[in-house]
Amino acid sequence: MTGYVLRRLAYMVPVFLLISLFVFLMVRLVPGDPAAIMLGQRATDENIASLRGKLKLNDPYWVQYAAFLQNMASGDLGESLRQRRPVTQIIYDRLPPTLFLVAYAGILSILISAPLAAIAALHRGTWIDQAVRVYTVVSLAMPAYWVGMMLLQFLAVKNHIFPVAGYGDNFPEHMKSLFLPALSLALAVSSVLIRSLRNSIIETMGADYVRTARAKGLSAHRVFLWHVLRNSSTATVTILAINLAFLVGGTTIVETIFAIPGIGQLIVKAIFDRDYPIIQGVTLAIGVLVLFINLITDLSYALLDPRVSY
Repeated sequence: MTGYVLRRLAYMVPVFLLISLFVFLMVRLVPGDPAAIMLGQRATDENIASLRGKLKLNDPYWVQYAAFLQNMASGDLGESLRQRRPVTQIIYDRLPPTLFLVAYAGILSILISAPLAAIAALHRGTWIDQAVRVYTVVSLAMPAYWVGMMLLQFLAVKNHIFPVAGYGDNFPEHMKSLFLPALSLALAVSSVLIRSLRNSIIETMGADYVRTARAKGLSAHRVFLWHVLRNSSTATVTILAINLAFLVGGTTIVETIFAIPGIGQLIVKAIFDRDYPIIQGVTLAIGVLVLFINLITDLSYALLDPRVSY
């Protein structure tokens, strides 16, 4: 396991360098003068020259990229042009709400998907199976932001069951404030997970090792939980990881609707403000998070399926 983790971390290095190169070129290859674009209406010849010198835009690209990597290695992602604060500190303040929301949505999607997929697979071809299929189609057809607005209208604005907006100040308030946005994201993710897990369960139930477990006299509950459901989850974990990776960078609309102070709302404001250091920093942070989600996914395979070899 240790050797596998070290190898996977080593594989992440070139991928991270490619991400950093993309983030670096994202500003430098913008049509026009990047310094003038960043300054916007405040752009004067003196300000442009000062910013170009500060960002070393007059140096060759390879020199700029080397300096970019050196600064990044020391945790320096630059300074926000609008907030006049270090980008690293801004991202550090805004990242917890987004991570909490993504993790919350992932847990809710599992709690929704696993029972419905199991029920549909055990009652294959019946009206219960058809009802679960209808749910997957309907939930997949409804955009997360529309579901979020409906939940906000009925459960927060009209009935005051949940907060209308915000993140809260402690863990119980986080759970309550982020329930509606997490649920709106989880419903869309669960529709994909249910279809995958249902098909895997049906296929696994006909495997030889499942029949052997039944022949040994194990209870139906134990056979289903430890031999069917566990070995059926590998493909579903992959799909969940892909969706969580998308959610890390795709919570923008939901965070805006519910006024959640996360990186999604941060990058939207940075785009309108032309605050390119923040855009670069958030893009880089999202890339790193996606890499670690993939690493955790690979490590979880052996926990679910002992046949997986490192």
